[in-house]
Amino acid sequence: MTKILITEFINQNSLENLNKKFDVKYDEKLCENKIEIEKIIKDYDVLIVRNKTQVNSDILKNASNLKFIGRLGVGLDNIDTEYCKNENIHVQPATGMNADSVAEYVLSSSLSLIKKIPMFHGGTIKGEWPRTTIKSSEINQKCLGIIGFGTIGKKVAEYSLKNGLNVLAYDPYIKEINDKEIDAKLSNLNEIFEKSDIISIHLPLTEETKNIINKSSFSKMKNKPIIINTSRGSIINENDLIEAYHENTVSGFALDVFENEPIKSEFYNKIKPDMNCILTPHISGVTTESNIRVSDFIVKKTIDFFN
Repeated sequence: MTKILITEFINQNSLENLNKKFDVKYDEKLCENKIEIEKIIKDYDVLIVRNKTQVNSDILKNASNLKFIGRLGVGLDNIDTEYCKNENIHVQPATGMNADSVAEYVLSSSLSLIKKIPMFHGGTIKGEWPRTTIKSSEINQKCLGIIGFGTIGKKVAEYSLKNGLNVLAYDPYIKEINDKEIDAKLSNLNEIFEKSDIISIHLPLTEETKNIINKSSFSKMKNKPIIINTSRGSIINENDLIEAYHENTVSGFALDVFENEPIKSEFYNKIKPDMNCILTPHISGVTTESNIRVSDFIVKKTIDFFN
């Protein structure tokens, strides 16, 4: 019987459907034990992971029976896809299954930060009454710059357009926007930096995208935009971002992803209660609903593959 190893959390009903057809070992804490995965992976035909399990050559060189890797999410930077390609191991991400969840996160963060809600909250719970000392704005007719216009970037554009935002989009692999329902303008990075009131990042982490948002980028931002990152932490230089905030080059930021996860003290010690920012633990794509969609999708793809 086909054997499946699952090293991170999956929806329970989806797991039960896998158990009906395959021999499944499920341990959502196994992602923290790289040595154990290396030791047992030789026995499995399928590996199902999220983003914590580092599926690198140390694991893959022992995976003599592995035929299929299911990724309960979108990004593939934790999987050595080149190695998998060379060894004919099929890698299946759950493309699009958490796009609505991420889009809601981006929109809600945009609203919160434009309205300075973190700052109002911080002042109010300290016994202050910052009703007139903090100035907030409306989101209507603001300009949103989307960097990375794949499935999630387009979904962010749809949500944002319905809420009165104007949208600029940058993606080096897209030459034109064919979707008539998305009234966004293709742009370049400099125009996005110069014109945006909000910038949302939706790029994969590669050598080209690492630290693509840095001190030089912030220096071009004329409208003191809000920065939102739900893709991968290393795409933004975190030290440059904090510096840009304190220099009033950006007016706020929402980070759901970080260079180090969990974040380390040298970063979070720089975050003060009166800052206009939101930090969350890589959850923008994880909701009850998206977890069901992602899990069901990967289960279906696994069953289809072996059929």
